[in-house]
Amino acid sequence: MVSTYTKNAVVLGLLSAVGPFAIDMYLPALPTIAHDLNASTAATQMTLMVFFVAFGICQIVYGPISDMAGRKPPLYVGLTLFIIGSIGCALSPSVGWLIAFRFVQGIGASSVMVIPRAIIRDLHTGIEATQLMALVMLVLSVSPILAPLGGSALIVPFGWRAVFVAVTIVAVLAFILMALHLPETRPAHERVDVSMHHVLESFGQLLRHWHFLGLTFIGGLGMASFFAFLASSSFVYIDHYGLSPTTFSFAFSINAFGFIGASQFAARLGQRYGMGRVVIAATAAYALFTTLLLALNLAGIDSLAVMMVLLFLGFAAMGLVIPSTMVLALEEHGPIAGMASALGGTLQMVTGGLMIVIVSLFFDGTARPMVATISLCALGALALSLATLRRRELATPQPAE
Repeated sequence: MVSTYTKNAVVLGLLSAVGPFAIDMYLPALPTIAHDLNASTAATQMTLMVFFVAFGICQIVYGPISDMAGRKPPLYVGLTLFIIGSIGCALSPSVGWLIAFRFVQGIGASSVMVIPRAIIRDLHTGIEATQLMALVMLVLSVSPILAPLGGSALIVPFGWRAVFVAVTIVAVLAFILMALHLPETRPAHERVDVSMHHVLESFGQLLRHWHFLGLTFIGGLGMASFFAFLASSSFVYIDHYGLSPTTFSFAFSINAFGFIGASQFAARLGQRYGMGRVVIAATAAYALFTTLLLALNLAGIDSLAVMMVLLFLGFAAMGLVIPSTMVLALEEHGPIAGMASALGGTLQMVTGGLMIVIVSLFFDGTARPMVATISLCALGALALSLATLRRRELATPQPAE
């Protein structure tokens, strides 16, 4: 018999993976899309950026609604919009239409990013929340392993449009599993009257909470560095280093193994050493590996093997940062967990979108703009970790409830 805890982790993980699948599956197709639709590299990267912008900003809407109406109704709406956007992407005759429907996709996908985190906060806090977050990320992390490989397997025989047919199927499956197996974790007596005044007051409270903002941007800079990698990696690996779409998928997937493996130790290490200590140590390791990669690149060592090894180690360190900072950021905001998750997610996605714009503007066909952006994000996350984490969090593990 599968435990409720494990079942929740699987369903929440699949819901959270819907958005990343819409990103990772079509990464190997970016050069092909540019050629097929007669679009520039910048215009093709725009299909990624608009997704992130909608993905981030719309979380502000879904979070308060989930606090008011419950967690499941806005999930149904979001998945429906995602399915409509995916079908539109599959039928797009030009890059302009593809950008428009990617925006619709992002609006829908934002619901399945913000609300599962609020559900975790409804169910658990402390170490138990970190454990569930890590299990969700274990399911979520299947995306960067299987999605590019699946995308390549579809692109070669069927073309890039088949990728969007596949993500439509994933979204429909997530919709069914949520309807059948995910309980409503925000009962009527715990729902709040989310007026515009209440929303603005709550967001204002969160924006004045420096600890919340610091933790949000620690994780946000870590995610932003990965977004910079997402926007550039297919062009760098395929066009610069000469990999095929299938080989690129394997090279891309390697990073996920480090991220998955490390994230499963986040709760255990947090319980033993304190989650604050784990975050500082992990961001220091991430900054070390990515800065070393940048220094080697600036010194003229433009090696794919070196890049893959150091990015593997760096993204493994990030696997400890993301679940820990998510839990710590929501820890003190249970009554408005949906709004806190929404604001945090929006700030992180907007940060990621800005990094995509930056790396796209400076992209010159080499790996250097991507590597430099990743390194700067890692150094920023380390600086914020040292400035944000309180003595209480560095001294003691977080209790479970």
